[in-house]
This record gives sequence, C-alpha cells and structure tokens, in this order.
Amino acid sequence: MQKAEPVKEQGAIKHSVKPAVGAVRILIVDDHSIIRQGLKQLLADEFPKATFGEANNGNEALEQVMKQPWDVVLLDITMPGKGGLDVLKQIVGAQPNIAVLVLSMHPEDQYAVRVLKTGAAGYITKNTASEEVVGAVKKVLTGGRYVSSTLAENLAASLNAPLEEPRHEILSDREYQVMRLIALGKSVKEIGFDLSLSVKTISTYRTRIMEKMQLKTNADIIRYAVHQRLVD
Repeated sequence: MQKAEPVKEQGAIKHSVKPAVGAVRILIVDDHSIIRQGLKQLLADEFPKATFGEANNGNEALEQVMKQPWDVVLLDITMPGKGGLDVLKQIVGAQPNIAVLVLSMHPEDQYAVRVLKTGAAGYITKNTASEEVVGAVKKVLTGGRYVSSTLAENLAASLNAPLEEPRHEILSDREYQVMRLIALGKSVKEIGFDLSLSVKTISTYRTRIMEKMQLKTNADIIRYAVHQRLVD
C-alpha cells in the first residue's frame, strides 16, 4: 500500500513545486560519469534543495523509477545495452507523471520528433545542454514541454508540408536505431555488440528495414539516411 503513496505525491510535486527553490527529485541517466556530474552541478546551483539520483544505463534507470518517485528524468538515448527509446517508452508507461527530458548527442532533426511522440517532455542536445538544461527542467516541472526555438519553428513549418511521411517513419524504434547504425557504416557484428543483441537478431532487423523501406542494399540505406539528414 505504501508504494502507491509516492506516485500520488509525485503528481502533486510536478504541479505545485516552485522549480527554482522546490525540493524536486531529479534522476540523471547517462553512461558517462563526467556528464552526470556536470549536469548535477548545473542543476544543484539552481535547485539547492533538489535530491539527485544517477543511473549508468537503461536497466539501472528502470530500477530507480520503479523503486522511488522522481519529478524529472534526464535520459541519454544512446547508451550501451537497452536502447534509450525502449527505456523512454517503459518509463512513460510505468510512471506517466514523470517528466522525461531526453538528452542526446544527435541533432534535433534526427530524433526529437520521434522521442516527443513516444512521450518525452522535451529534447536537449548535449552540445547545448549546459545552456538549456536549467530552463528545460523548469519548463517541464510546470507541466510544459521543452523544445528549442529552432525545433519549434521547424515543427510549425511542417504543419504546411505535404501529409506524406518519410519512409523511415514506419520503422519501429529499434528498427530506426539499427537503420541509423547501418547508415553510419557499422557492420552487423558491430551493431550487435553496441546494442547487446545477437548477429542473427540484427540481421532480422536489417531484413525488415529493407522490406519496409523498399531498399535493397546497405548503400541504399546510406544514401537514404544522408538525403534525409538522419546521420551526421
């Protein structure tokens, strides 16, 4: 019975705490300790009463989320093992009152819309995180969503674009992740190692990607990804 109380309390925190001074609970998920510590320091200066938690990977993040309430989760979506998009989906499904801010090394046009559709409260790139993270946390604590001004303009412009979606939008999150890694020139074996999946599983994903997108070779995937600006 006591497990249900923190979840209810969490919802109240999200809507009533004043972000600049409130005793918020912030979980930072990244496989690099230096990034976790840097973000923690930035936020501690602005939220002196905050309680911080850390997780090194997706599994640790899910354990933390299930164990205790959090107001905000800063989630890196490019970590070894369980994919960040999968972790995001599970967090949102298990604790919908948590505001998840996705932190990524990928430009906004490669992942932002996908993670927002999955349920994230905002998207920050790592190269702008030091300037944006405090404002982003304040925004999502009030129940809002955080996107950069550039992404907001692009989303507004897309409202007038043709309704036909790009072919990669029909891919599942995992298929999209594998497709990008293929486009970056990685072999099936290397992708399997990065994602902690078997070569056979990656090969199956590759086949599905080819079928769904009507492509025949890895070179086709690379050309498509470059044209769509899905890789750096």
